[in-house]
Amino acid sequence: MLFTVKQELLDPVQVPGPAAFPLSRIDTWRTPPLNPSYPYSLDLQRSLSGKQLLLTQTPYPLSLIHEHYLNGYISYQKALTQKENGYKCNRCGSDSPFYFASFPCSRCHQECCYCRACIVMGKVSECTPFINWEGPERNVLPKSSVMNWEGTLSKAQERASNELIQAIKKDEELLIWAVCGAGKTEILFKGIESALNSGKKVCIATPRTDVVIELKPRIQSAFPDMSVLAMYGGSEDRFHESSLIISTTHQLLHYYQAFDVLIIDEVDAFPYSTEPMLHYAVAKAAKHAASKIYLTATPSESLKKDVEQGKKQVVKIPARYHRMLIPVPRFEWCGNWKKKIKTDTLPPNVEKWLKKRIDEGKQCFVFVPQIKWIAPITDMIRKLTEKVDGVHAEDSQRKEKVMKFREGQLVILVTTTILERGVTVSNIDVAVLGAEETIFTESALVQISGRVGRSAQFPTGDVVFFHYGQSLSMRKAKGHIEYMNALAYKEGLIDR
Repeated sequence: MLFTVKQELLDPVQVPGPAAFPLSRIDTWRTPPLNPSYPYSLDLQRSLSGKQLLLTQTPYPLSLIHEHYLNGYISYQKALTQKENGYKCNRCGSDSPFYFASFPCSRCHQECCYCRACIVMGKVSECTPFINWEGPERNVLPKSSVMNWEGTLSKAQERASNELIQAIKKDEELLIWAVCGAGKTEILFKGIESALNSGKKVCIATPRTDVVIELKPRIQSAFPDMSVLAMYGGSEDRFHESSLIISTTHQLLHYYQAFDVLIIDEVDAFPYSTEPMLHYAVAKAAKHAASKIYLTATPSESLKKDVEQGKKQVVKIPARYHRMLIPVPRFEWCGNWKKKIKTDTLPPNVEKWLKKRIDEGKQCFVFVPQIKWIAPITDMIRKLTEKVDGVHAEDSQRKEKVMKFREGQLVILVTTTILERGVTVSNIDVAVLGAEETIFTESALVQISGRVGRSAQFPTGDVVFFHYGQSLSMRKAKGHIEYMNALAYKEGLIDR
């Protein structure tokens, strides 16, 4: 799309001309003051409020959009900003020349630059403006948001819940550092209720789509009077509105100063932990005075440093709700396991460990460092039992295999770190083969260990790291779990 500027106001044009430019190449213009007597579109308000969408991402005609601009209810914003040494994308924050390329554009009929970093969210280019709602916010709250959850919180959960409520009331940041299986979702309920009843808009953001889908019915059950929306790629909820939203961190790129409370789950997890644009998305989606709540079982070194320096408040939940110790991983040297696998044999102690699980019919995960090891290891285990399968992120049968494991049809599931989170089976053991490999970071190993002992009926289990030399990450993961167990015992949160 091209614009001309007349009396400092933008005017979209369809035909190229000497005075027509992409918005990114126009230095100054103004948005008219709000016309309070203009009968603005409620549909437009509902679709655009708190969002930052491209014109191509809205179902409305340009004539309606521009009429609202002329009456002060909509502003046009540059999608790309020209800099001295290139461009900056105003959706994802990328400014490295590596992320930008040009193409012959059919809209502006020129060579047009676009951002490659966030292209999966829709192409952002020089001539595609963002459409921002500048009119009154739409209040979509019921008269009161009654929480319908009858469970009880543990002492540690209650303390964290109270800290959360205070952080939300004071618009502060809070880190909730909770062990795997501590019941983080339940901790959020009272804080969410407090926020909603104060007229605040709440978003729970998580890196993975499957977690969004899993959380929606749990949150909806706790807040039956609310319309809880799930935002992920292809979601049917994306054109609806609510004051309670569960979203992937990628979908936050479509929001702008939308949320009073932003709860970021699994802040240590890929891709949030490694993609700066997702941190930019969180900052952009939150209002200026928003409360940001960070949830993790394995905080990064930078988060720990922020806590030590007093930059972030923290509340720790070092124990699970069932008041039992978290199983501590043990280390077993298994020699050159790669060489063994290439000769179609398992290390003897690994095979012995697996046979014991097979004989007892006890389910177990076997984590391996790379996809290429899944098939040969699964084939070797199949000589011991037919109740085995392998799964990885690119497996088209991933959901079906995980479901078979959940239902007990499989005893052993060989997998990569893709299943370090999110899959909970009540009575399970875990082995990590090649635990010394760099893919198994402290965070990954703590999460993997956290698969074991989550159920009150089966609070114990075996976690073993088979290795060809101990890594620092292995020792740090073990120390992390021992530290949380010691803290839980000191605070009277576990029963020996």
